Amino acid sequence: MPARWSWQGGALAPRAHTLAKNPVPLTPEVLERARAHFADHCASCHGNDGRGNTTIGRNMYPKPPDMTLKDTQSLPDGHLFYIIKNGVRLTGMPAWGQNTPEDDRETWELVHFIRHLPHLTDKELAQMEELNPKSPQEWEQEEAEKRFLAGGSAKPPSPRGRLNH
Repeated sequence: MPARWSWQGGALAPRAHTLAKNPVPLTPEVLERARAHFADHCASCHGNDGRGNTTIGRNMYPKPPDMTLKDTQSLPDGHLFYIIKNGVRLTGMPAWGQNTPEDDRETWELVHFIRHLPHLTDKELAQMEELNPKSPQEWEQEEAEKRFLAGGSAKPPSPRGRLNH
């Protein structure tokens, strides 16, 4: 009897999924969208470079895998798709899947980006840093720097119409 499940990369996936091929053609636009999605949704645990060396990633058990290494890069496309969509039980990797064609396309695009991680350029990493989620304090600091560099005050303008009690 053929196996119905495949155990690879520390995650179990239905064999039918591991055999699936990425239906999304690889284009520069696909990589750009996936890079932005990864920076905003995945990098807090996996890091922009996919190595998992972030404050959150270092403090997880088990730690996120280094996705640039052969262990991850050798996984079939369908297996990566299944992990993103369904998560990995008993780890910090949640299920991100919705059952919509748009979500499936985004997930397949992320599979392309995971394949690209070992080849990220410094320019791509810098672009991703701009897209990473920021705390309110980080936003305030960035805005102050922009105001200062534009010749204004680093202090935020006082709100108008605000009553002081």
